[in-house]
Amino acid sequence: MWRWIRQQLGFDPPHQSDTRTIYIANRFPQNGLYTPQKFIDNRIISSKYTVWNFVPKNLFEQFRRVANFYFLIIFLVQLMIDTPTSPITSGLPLFFVITVTAIKQGYEDWLRHNSDNEVNGAPVYVVRSGGLVKTRSKNIRVGDIVRIAKDEIFPADLVLLSSDRLDGSCHVTTASLDGETNLKTHVAVPETAVLQTVASLDTLIAVIECQQPEADLYRFMGRMIITQQMEEIVRPLGPESLLLRGARLKNTKEIFGVAIYTGMETKMALNYKSKSQKRSAVEKSMNTFLIIYLIILISEAIISTILKYTWQAEEKWDEPWYNQKTEHQRNSSKILRFISDFLAFLVLYNFIIPISLYVTVEMQKFLGSFFIGWDLDLYHEESGQKAQVNTSDLNEELGQVEYVFTDKTGTLTENEMQFRECSINGIKYQEINGRLVSEGPTPDSSEGSLSYLNSLSHLNNLSHLTTSSSFRTSPENETELIKEHDLFFKAVSLCHTVQISNVQTDGIGDGPWQSNFAPSQLEYYASSPDEKALVEAAARIGIVFIGNSEETMEVRTLGKLERYKLLHILEFDSDRRRMSVIVQAPSGEKLLFAKGAESSILPKCVGGEIEKTRIHVDEFALKGLRTLCMAYKHLTSKEYEEIDRRLFEARTALQQREEKLAHVFQFIEKDLILLGATAVEDRLQDRVRETIEALRMAGIKVWVLTGDKHETAVSVSLSCGHFHRTMNILELVNQKSDGECAEQLRQLARRIKEDHVIQHGLVVDGTSLSLALREHEKLFMEVCRNCSAVLCCRMAPLQKAKVIRLIKISPEKPITLAVGDGANDVSMIQEAHVGIGIMGKEGRQAARNSDYAIARFKFLSKLLFVHGHFYYIRIATLVQYFFYKNVCFITPQFLYQFYCLFSQQTLYDSVYLTLYNICFTSLPILIYSLLEQHIDPHVLQSKPTLYRDISKNHQLSIKTFLYWTILGFSHAFIFFFGSYFLIGKDISLLGNGQMFGNWTFGTLVFTVMVITVTVKMALETHFWTWINHLVTWGSIIFYFIFSLFYGGILWPFLGSQNMYFVFIQLLSSGSAWFAIILMVVTCLFLDIVKKVFDRQLHPTNTEKAQLTETNSGIKCLDSMCCFSEGETACASVGRMLERVVGRCSPTHVSRSWSASDPFYTNDRSILTLSTMDSSTC
Repeated sequence: MWRWIRQQLGFDPPHQSDTRTIYIANRFPQNGLYTPQKFIDNRIISSKYTVWNFVPKNLFEQFRRVANFYFLIIFLVQLMIDTPTSPITSGLPLFFVITVTAIKQGYEDWLRHNSDNEVNGAPVYVVRSGGLVKTRSKNIRVGDIVRIAKDEIFPADLVLLSSDRLDGSCHVTTASLDGETNLKTHVAVPETAVLQTVASLDTLIAVIECQQPEADLYRFMGRMIITQQMEEIVRPLGPESLLLRGARLKNTKEIFGVAIYTGMETKMALNYKSKSQKRSAVEKSMNTFLIIYLIILISEAIISTILKYTWQAEEKWDEPWYNQKTEHQRNSSKILRFISDFLAFLVLYNFIIPISLYVTVEMQKFLGSFFIGWDLDLYHEESGQKAQVNTSDLNEELGQVEYVFTDKTGTLTENEMQFRECSINGIKYQEINGRLVSEGPTPDSSEGSLSYLNSLSHLNNLSHLTTSSSFRTSPENETELIKEHDLFFKAVSLCHTVQISNVQTDGIGDGPWQSNFAPSQLEYYASSPDEKALVEAAARIGIVFIGNSEETMEVRTLGKLERYKLLHILEFDSDRRRMSVIVQAPSGEKLLFAKGAESSILPKCVGGEIEKTRIHVDEFALKGLRTLCMAYKHLTSKEYEEIDRRLFEARTALQQREEKLAHVFQFIEKDLILLGATAVEDRLQDRVRETIEALRMAGIKVWVLTGDKHETAVSVSLSCGHFHRTMNILELVNQKSDGECAEQLRQLARRIKEDHVIQHGLVVDGTSLSLALREHEKLFMEVCRNCSAVLCCRMAPLQKAKVIRLIKISPEKPITLAVGDGANDVSMIQEAHVGIGIMGKEGRQAARNSDYAIARFKFLSKLLFVHGHFYYIRIATLVQYFFYKNVCFITPQFLYQFYCLFSQQTLYDSVYLTLYNICFTSLPILIYSLLEQHIDPHVLQSKPTLYRDISKNHQLSIKTFLYWTILGFSHAFIFFFGSYFLIGKDISLLGNGQMFGNWTFGTLVFTVMVITVTVKMALETHFWTWINHLVTWGSIIFYFIFSLFYGGILWPFLGSQNMYFVFIQLLSSGSAWFAIILMVVTCLFLDIVKKVFDRQLHPTNTEKAQLTETNSGIKCLDSMCCFSEGETACASVGRMLERVVGRCSPTHVSRSWSASDPFYTNDRSILTLSTMDSSTC
């Protein structure tokens, strides 16, 4: 803490230079001249508060709200001057609101602290004092040597010192950082690679000098100075030596690394966007409405003050005989008296600002968020994961989303590649249960199916491949067919960079290969997930790659072990889009196997079924499968000698090495014979295509932001429906300069205008995006807005956040939502208005830092279309209703001043003033905001277009706001003047001839008001449960009972009791009962008439769906309510009223969804409180 304070004051800056010097194992120089640098610890912090700053920081955030700050001012005014009402009337509700909000936000931050503690408390092993010490992740210091075992996640950014391999290499996956699932190789410097034990590492004396932390995942510069035998050896360090926090160790038993960046200075943490307080569109609207009502309040106070002094201009009203002024009042300043009166009126009318609105909203958000976790439709049975709510402040924002930004790997896909089909020598095959089946009869049919391997006795009768009868022409053809398949799958098993775990291969080389040996028992690791899937598929067929060394590759072909000598690897590059290997077969012949995209292989082929394969590749691509072509050629000794010589010259060239290698590769990879093509599926998560299509129907634009390669990303976009086959795909990739990028953008804009009828999709890579955002933001945004779908590939984590911010600040100010599953997605999740974390296979960083976490992408549809829709409708009605009932509450107080010479006399008793919002009218709207379902959840999900009805904050538009405000004023006028003209001067109301007094008149107005606003809430309710009935009618009953007890007993703890016997006297008058009923009916009749005309003349899509539900399975003709047989003559009137309010009684609804209904065949949501057929559940 003290160190942090010193750093904040500038006395102890954490970094004094642009570089940091790290002494490995913290062995500092023994001389006293060296002052070690200060580094932060290894704690990860995602929480917002601490024990020390919670109270001041939370209070600051709460008093940023207009209503809270306003009521604080009113409370202070009531303490300082003589006001008509007690300070308790403002102070008590304010204290209640602040306390409830603080408890809610404190609880949510406590959950974040627990998540942080789980990460920071993870056990790790550190080398200290010549031995391994078990400690917690948070205790790792810069300079510590850390041991990481296989499949463990790196707890800090480490420089690799050694591994269990002699060459000091290790393999890691960085899917949680950049979304790439392929295996990456990292190497240690030679001097430390040999130090493979704790004892040997204890002798290491070395220093690392490197740059200060930066967010770029792919950039690292440093050097290691190793002292050996009194000599210093300097070795350069680059990205290949750096192991990033969040990456996972694979295919390596253990490694040792030295921590160089820790805690919030790791590259993963630096890619987190700093946390900011997210505020929903509804809350912004609330603040706008509060400012409008504040203006109304100030206007009423000014008008009242001016009219008071205008009235008192006449001497008889300035100082009447019954209210003489004191000497101090006569001599006081008129300006001070004016200000004092203005403040007094401000306090008198202050209840027009509904402070209880905030606490009700907080309670609604907090309690309502539990429904998401309880929803069984959002529960993933396979993983046992339910939906999580990390921030309940944004529930209603789920109903306002206009843009969805989603990651690809692990979010849209299962992060698994599966071999599906292949084409061998012009014949197309499909893998079914580990057998290759050609087009034609199925393996189960009695005719036309033959295991072509089964016909050859020397292959151990293994039936892995099945072909149709059309190819059983002769024994010679069968033998040729087998050779072609054998060569094809040998190419698959040899042309790759796959590695295999040594532990898993023990015993595999001994004994005959068994056909039932599951290839999944072999643990393959690949730099490309496609390669892994292909090698595993070849193993299932019977040609198993079982290991390699520096010079040989071993393959077991149907029980027979074959060793191929690996002569050369022609590595894959993005320009050639292919890779090749040159091997020497056991027979001594030399073979070249090539694999790559069809556009790079087919032009190089001079033999094989080229045209048939091309057709098959197109068919595979139409299915969204990832395709590769396989080819080979025999090399003579003379050809190989020439190739070997050229490769040696190119690889040892000191200048233009890359160009010379490319030229040699072109010379080698020509005159190939085509073997066939493979089709691999990056398996999508369940119902991804349907979910993306539903989002489109709802008017939501979907962008895919991924760190993956261009080809992979486009393939997945096509397969998941993000891009359609009929869509014109535009590309902004491989741009090298600003001018080139601008010209390409202008060309794309012209193409879009020329082909405005066709749908367009845009593909942009990270490099081109950086150029586009630097100088040409407007042009880039114009192109993006005119595209139906946008795909951004090779994106750095912070680039994802920049793209989202670009959309957020565009003129339309759309609401954005980001979905991701890895640490590389945290920045965009925090930048978007709503962040959704997928609880996938790559850790929990995204889920921890998100606002909501779900197990699968498909759950997004129900989260938005059902929960988002309901939350928005509920809270929009809640906000409007609160302003309405407070206008009803305070306007009669303003009108009353015209009849009491603006003397600041209150119309209502102070207890009624305090309890109106807290007790009498609070529960009905709270329960409504928790349980309301204006339309059935299944209908909302099966009709995504209904989502458009609430888009762009439609329910809180100025038009709707003015309607509720005018409605409140009109009802208030009816309350006041109805009471005044009906019974204000009637001497016949009481049996003894007395007239109603001031408090009785105010109580009558208050009674009519409580009943009216409560029944108004009942009219807004569409979904009735026993809880709604209890709180709606119970609130009215509670008001009557409370008033009887409050006014019927002399309470000794009350100083004055103006209401004694007032309420009982009021209820004893029959005229008063008649007036109450008449005014309530008059107020609500106007509202009912408006609803009738609106629904008949201008119904919304949602209202139409409420009235026509026969297609969705609800057995009703013209409303969501069903009526039993034998209806009375009044049934038609009842049906009309039901149509007016669109209400549904849960006891009358029979839900019988058909199995063919989209998305979900049943609705198991906890939201659905109505009776359901047990067979449906």
